[in-house]
Amino acid sequence: MRNLKKINNLVLKGDFEEADYKEQALSEYSNNPFIEALPPIFSEDDVLDRFMVTPRITEQDKLSETNIRYHVLKRIKNFIQPLPIHFEVERRLSTLIRRGYLARNPLDKSFFERIRVLHELREDEKEAHKYIEERINYIRSTADSLAIIGISGIGKTTAIERLLSMYPQVIKHELYKEQFFNRTQIVWLKIDCPYDGSLSTLCKSFFKAIDDLLGTHYLEKFGYFQRVTSTMLLYMTSLASLYGIGVLVIDELQHLLNSKHEQEEMLNFFVTLSNTVGIPTVLIGTSKAQLLFKGNFRQARRAASDGSIIWDRMAENSEEWEFFLETLWNMQCLKEHSDLTDELKNAFYDECQGITAVAVNLFILAQERVLFDETNIDEKITPQVLRQTAKVDMKIIQPMLNAIRKNNIKAMYKYEDIMINLDDLMINHKKGTEYEGRVKDAMKERLNTLNYKRRDTIENLSIEVSALGIFNALDVNDLRKLVTKVVEKQPIDIEYNQLKLLVIQQAMEMNQKQLQKVPSKEKQVDNLPLLAIREKALAKKKHPYESLKQNNFIKDPISELF
Repeated sequence: MRNLKKINNLVLKGDFEEADYKEQALSEYSNNPFIEALPPIFSEDDVLDRFMVTPRITEQDKLSETNIRYHVLKRIKNFIQPLPIHFEVERRLSTLIRRGYLARNPLDKSFFERIRVLHELREDEKEAHKYIEERINYIRSTADSLAIIGISGIGKTTAIERLLSMYPQVIKHELYKEQFFNRTQIVWLKIDCPYDGSLSTLCKSFFKAIDDLLGTHYLEKFGYFQRVTSTMLLYMTSLASLYGIGVLVIDELQHLLNSKHEQEEMLNFFVTLSNTVGIPTVLIGTSKAQLLFKGNFRQARRAASDGSIIWDRMAENSEEWEFFLETLWNMQCLKEHSDLTDELKNAFYDECQGITAVAVNLFILAQERVLFDETNIDEKITPQVLRQTAKVDMKIIQPMLNAIRKNNIKAMYKYEDIMINLDDLMINHKKGTEYEGRVKDAMKERLNTLNYKRRDTIENLSIEVSALGIFNALDVNDLRKLVTKVVEKQPIDIEYNQLKLLVIQQAMEMNQKQLQKVPSKEKQVDNLPLLAIREKALAKKKHPYESLKQNNFIKDPISELF
């Protein structure tokens, strides 16, 4: 039994799809099944639709008991606000994947040539890594690589995972243009750089990620204990080509600094993977990882051929921070809504310093503090509440926040993960990603569109369900309230007919309950009004004819005649 080191890494998994080939807007992307099977190039509206996550907190939620609202507040952890930098990363990612496939068209003979050469190299495991570039260098590569460097908690990993999930992860090909084409395509693969910076562990994580996706046994076959790292790298590049990996994302790049002997070897591998084998790579790390892009590691710059994105915290006076905070502030689950005053804005920024994760957690924890504060009867968020929350509930990160707040360079060096303002690259990038008004307007328009779509759906469904005429115990207002309740609980992209079915089912149940509440005797009176008038007349010792005449059931014959 081979001795395998246990690899415990969580693998991000996306969707599996059968290939659906689409006409391409650009001629260079045509006649390439790996590209044609991808979703169409996303527009800004597509990114807004798929990327934005705004948890709903209803008025009913705000009236719930304190212990229930405590749980409701946890929904805010899922909040994702699109910012200009997200659009930039999406554009880069979209281009990396497609352009990386240009020189790896599975219908082109160079694709099979690359596979053949890698297969031959595997036969000479011990020495192959020394001349892999020389053997494949004549085969062109269109792959680029990208480095994303940003402060801890700013949302790099969340963003990249959200953007990757917009693409299917595995696409199964069977027929292309009526020709047999049996191929499994992995569009993207994301793994974390091991904490010890070990290249061997990285390779094993790669094998395990593919095994988890496809049910293969590459970790057992290629990653056993005795196998040397250079050989595993060779198998790794071979599998990346075989499955047509669109982009390989390596997160937590700063862990590479923990390895004193393998830094350059790993960076060389990233260069080989991108420049030689043709697999685009995205390297993600905290600002500590910038040390890899300085000093003697020239290969690191080649490992980011498409440049770097420096992801800094939001500036206090920027439009992106203003809009982020306004959107976040609407997700209150307190009895009284606290208006976002200038004093609150100043206190909030001071305690989170524009760091996304800190801001979201501060907002949740502040509301939790208010919920269980017996002295805060009105349940109001105040500057004092924010500062007390930061001081007590977020005590562990105060040294780091203080270093940022005071711009204390010496103190900031103690916490390398928060060092971001290291060179002019950040300044240039910041100018290029200032929150443009058109993006803000697009967000507001999108929110308005969602609201309009819900209102339009409620209006149409209310009319259709009322027109059925089968709910005799419910009036128009009852049906409209029911429709509104159902529509607001369902996702915005639910099919109309499915929504209609849900409304009809609930309306039938409500109608039946209303009918059961009506006394049977009262129903009989409604159905037999003439008998009811007769009974009332006899009770008053009057002739039924007179009562029927008074209620216009009997007309005067003479007036009727003339």
